[in-house]
Amino acid sequence: MTTVPTPITDGRVLVDQAMRTSADRLDPWTRRVVAYHLGWTDENGRPAQAGGKALRPALALLSARAAGAPCETALPGAVAVEFVHAFSLLHDDIMDGDRTRRHRPAAWTVFGPSAAILGGDALLALAEELLLDQHSRGAHWAARALAAATQRLISGQALDLGFEQRDDVSLEECLTMAADKTGALIACACSIGAMLGEGPTRLVTDLTGFGAEMGLAFQLVDDLLGIWGRPETTGKPVLSDLRARKKSLPVVYALNAGTPDSARLADLYGRAEQPSEDVLREMARLVEAAGGRDWAAAEADRRIASAERHLDHSGMDDRVAAEFRDIALFVTSRDH
Repeated sequence: MTTVPTPITDGRVLVDQAMRTSADRLDPWTRRVVAYHLGWTDENGRPAQAGGKALRPALALLSARAAGAPCETALPGAVAVEFVHAFSLLHDDIMDGDRTRRHRPAAWTVFGPSAAILGGDALLALAEELLLDQHSRGAHWAARALAAATQRLISGQALDLGFEQRDDVSLEECLTMAADKTGALIACACSIGAMLGEGPTRLVTDLTGFGAEMGLAFQLVDDLLGIWGRPETTGKPVLSDLRARKKSLPVVYALNAGTPDSARLADLYGRAEQPSEDVLREMARLVEAAGGRDWAAAEADRRIASAERHLDHSGMDDRVAAEFRDIALFVTSRDH
């Protein structure tokens, strides 16, 4: 098992406390949904231990250090990006019909779709409020960047939904979708602390570029896990992305490979009936035979190499750059 990098573990308690304090601004019913979704409570409101990876907050705190500011400078940004991420997952689970999140029932299955939608809306509004409360040039910069990243996230989700109705999705379209849906918010997380610390524009640009490339690598690995990941790692059933007929990156690569395996995969993906477990295993074999698995793994490595070039160009402290590299290695070394 890959060791969790120090920046993620060190910042977790600090960010968790700030998130809980910020969530107290919500009305009691909405906060109950949010607290369950974030893993703070069970469905009855009792304390629980089921939180997420805290990747984006860790990147936000580290980016403040890259700008020479204390990591606490980035705390509003760290909380804001995690709230936007939580908003997107609340809504995604409903749109995708996913009934499981982090090894337990998704919030919408516990409280109903309407309550989960409102919980996501509340988190999105609260995220911007936390930044604008800071009343500084850096906070205004950060708020605009987070709003732009959120717009891209929504655009990526819209593309993803549109793919469900099509059988002609190109790899380039799928990469654009992943860059918007996943890469944009990670890129924002990697730079928002430097914005709040009012670091130089060049540094913010390089951190954004690092995050955009790492975000695509993260999505590529997530897509591999969505097919071949272990349920104890992913929190979802085995072959879950194939069961949902998702046009994930390895699947789209395989569908466009132009081989007999591609044609057979397209035929199975286009069928109306729910696939059996045997058919799901056949789909996974076809994705691999058509090159989707190897391409996605290699592309993730290529994206990380590109991300590291942004770090080399940034001029930040070598120790901080090494911690960014550790996180990049961590997100691409999950079991798949």
